[in-house]
Amino acid sequence: MNGDLHDDDLFGEVDWGDEEFGAGLLEEELRQAAAVLDPVPPELQQIAVDAYALHDLDARVAELTFDSLVDALPVRGVTDTPRMLTFRAGEVTVDVEVTAQGLMGQVLPPQPARIEVLGGPRPGSPLTADDLGRFTGDVPLSGPFALRLRTGGDVVVTEWLRA
Repeated sequence: MNGDLHDDDLFGEVDWGDEEFGAGLLEEELRQAAAVLDPVPPELQQIAVDAYALHDLDARVAELTFDSLVDALPVRGVTDTPRMLTFRAGEVTVDVEVTAQGLMGQVLPPQPARIEVLGGPRPGSPLTADDLGRFTGDVPLSGPFALRLRTGGDVVVTEWLRA
């Protein structure tokens, strides 16, 4: 022995027996510790439950094809610009402008639609798109959000984004 201490010298070889049992036991202890030391806020837990309960198996997911935070060129000196988003699901496109005052958008091709803003601790009031596909909502978005559109018999849900 050269004077260096090794972990094996201090703690010896630990045989947990069944590795899967030991990992399961450790996971359960970590879950209990996290629940006590860093509990999930009730509002966040409710959002997660609502998001799962509201998910539509038959809904088509609209892919984010443009986000001004990523795709637009910044303009020097301009602050507080609205965020522009474009989602596409098949033939349906949804253009959305998100500001500090709320959102407005348009469904293309133009058609009436019912839009639900998903996210937040309480459900938002449904928005209605007119015959030209235009809609507005005057409630500021905070945290993660998604849109669910019902156009005729189709249901389209956008990807979740952070406001």
